[in-house]
Amino acid sequence: MLTYLRQFGTLVGLLGIVVFFALRLPETFLTAQNLLNVSQQISMLAVVAFTMTIVMVMGDFDLSVGSTASLAGVVAAVLFAAGWPVWTGVAAALAVGIAGGLFNGALVAYIGILPFIATLGTLTMFSGTAFLVSGGKTIFGRDIPAGFAGFARSGVSLGQGITLPSMTIAAVLVLFVVFVLLEHTTYGRRLYAIGGNIQAAELAGINVRRLRLSAFALTGLGAAVAGLMYASRVASANPTQASGLMLDAIAAVFLGMTMGRQGEPRVMSTLVGVLILGILDNGLTQMNVDSYVREILIGAIVIAAVAASSFGRNRA
Repeated sequence: MLTYLRQFGTLVGLLGIVVFFALRLPETFLTAQNLLNVSQQISMLAVVAFTMTIVMVMGDFDLSVGSTASLAGVVAAVLFAAGWPVWTGVAAALAVGIAGGLFNGALVAYIGILPFIATLGTLTMFSGTAFLVSGGKTIFGRDIPAGFAGFARSGVSLGQGITLPSMTIAAVLVLFVVFVLLEHTTYGRRLYAIGGNIQAAELAGINVRRLRLSAFALTGLGAAVAGLMYASRVASANPTQASGLMLDAIAAVFLGMTMGRQGEPRVMSTLVGVLILGILDNGLTQMNVDSYVREILIGAIVIAAVAASSFGRNRA
């Protein structure tokens, strides 16, 4: 019984949240349009959380993803304002994300700084760089190309006036790539080996440093993608606009970890965590609940889920 509770308790919690809001908001919550809105609203968090799972598989994490996303969006917007083509601004933003991830990975894997300390430091560095690049100003309006801003408003028609948002499609593609990478490649198996026992992985001939470096680079890339999505959605960029993604992404991964037998991060479990946060936010917004209440509830849910999972493992 405890084993099933540990594995499926978080999923049951998700279903419980859906049922609660469906009963409280019968006319709006379970409509196709609202569900598509939820998928679009969580797309940026989903991209960051899915790629965050890659480093958390190894027992690491990245506190700088929010500031990396903001910096990437600002870099793209500044280049757009300077008249650069859309593709070059996007490429530069993605390069910034990869470079930031490589820097984090080098600090952790080659210099030996603890991930918490290293990425806490780069969080501040990247945030300050975003302010420096943007001059502390929001870049918006005519400086953002219509083609770039239009991405967030585009989608694939499903008929009957319903459109699947492009941002949702992008998040699903990232989910697919990360799932295949972690679950069906030698690379993913080696990351899990590092997370299981780093000393044993080294003795088995796994290049731990290189893999940790690459994992942080992929997480930085995911943060940059999310930053571009955010800038496209609001047709603007500022140095702090994506800063809140970090805490929610870590919360989503931890919620997903409660579903595993050994508490391992799995990207499909992370999806459940993202859905919990996204649906909770959407439902509370429709009920006109103050935003700070959402923060209280999310913190309580994460604590309760992790505590229940730990209790189940200790009793099993």
